[in-house]
Amino acid sequence: MNIINGKKIAQDLKADIANRVAKLDRKPGLAVILVGDDPASSVYVRNKDNACKEVGFYSEKINKPANITQNELLAEIKRLNNDDKIDGILVQLPLPKHLDTNQVIETISPKKDVDGFHSENIGKLMQNKPHFRPCTPKGVMTILATIGINLVGKNCVVVGASNIVGRPMAIELLNAQATVTICNSKTQNLATKLQQADVIVVAIGVAKMIQGTWIKKGAVVIDVGMNPLDNALVGDVDFDAAKKVAKWITPVPGGVGPMTIATLLENTLMAYHLRKEK
Repeated sequence: MNIINGKKIAQDLKADIANRVAKLDRKPGLAVILVGDDPASSVYVRNKDNACKEVGFYSEKINKPANITQNELLAEIKRLNNDDKIDGILVQLPLPKHLDTNQVIETISPKKDVDGFHSENIGKLMQNKPHFRPCTPKGVMTILATIGINLVGKNCVVVGASNIVGRPMAIELLNAQATVTICNSKTQNLATKLQQADVIVVAIGVAKMIQGTWIKKGAVVIDVGMNPLDNALVGDVDFDAAKKVAKWITPVPGGVGPMTIATLLENTLMAYHLRKEK
């Protein structure tokens, strides 16, 4: 069993980005909009802001009150769409329930959609002509490449079908010529499906749901979950049991999380170059 050091992979990627940024004539700019004061979202936004500083980006952290109207939020996004200092725009999710998340995402210019959630970018990923790819699935693909996993023909099971992780993750694996099964909360005989998987990616938000006995010996296990439990953070996989059978496994924390932020920086640098070429 090998524990995947996501922090190290992310640190190497950030060091490469910082080296490239140092040679540019302008700092790439990332704007992050936080609506309300959700503690978890605030931590994520602070981490993104710190990561921007680490690699030499220009960073704007925009805090808006929880009672902001839809039109006020859309106006802020449109302002950033036209701001030449800003190459990437990210709206921290989830948003308060009175806001229309889909409309918010679709208002971000596809050229500045460094989260990769705009329908234009998701459509390109679906057609295997990727442009901006959602950060967590792209980060997982970087992890798999770094540890030398050849996905061609492998049986891969994705547990979770969200637009943020599960669905784009399945498409990423499909684009890499893997055989992909997507499972959701209604899936029957989940354990049986997982026992046949060479690679498992779990993103369901249920602490330690995936049991060690459900995992085939020698499988690669990527745990995207991050759940508070007994004053600690744990994944969606029972790590202590799973690590006894998996060949490779990501820890929580320190696995996929750091890669998501490093990939956001990678997408922002890409956005900078694409806008500069215009």
